[in-house]
Amino acid sequence: MSDHLPPCPKCSSEYTYEMNALIVCPECGNEWVPAGDEGESATGERVIKDSVGNVLNDGDTVTVVKALKVKGSVSGIKAGTKVRNIRLVDGVDGHDIDCRIEGFGAMQLKSSVVKKA
Repeated sequence: MSDHLPPCPKCSSEYTYEMNALIVCPECGNEWVPAGDEGESATGERVIKDSVGNVLNDGDTVTVVKALKVKGSVSGIKAGTKVRNIRLVDGVDGHDIDCRIEGFGAMQLKSSVVKKA
């Protein structure tokens, strides 16, 4: 990436920084993929990648790479939890994986917090 990062599209803050493949705004917490890096294949289909850059497909098994808080749950989802048979969706607020996690039920995850197993 270049030395100059774009301002936050949500709050226009100029204090953005890179975190893996994402750009993050420390003021509002917005995370986004920089322009030009957003995955689209040659056929125009959207390509969703995990936290380390592997391409994800429907039916894949992924592993959660960081602990996640879940509203209404005391424990949350631990890092290392395997999630089987994911579905890729155009979710809300960056949540692009639809799945069922044992002990929690159906939920959506961001591809930036999982790794292909």
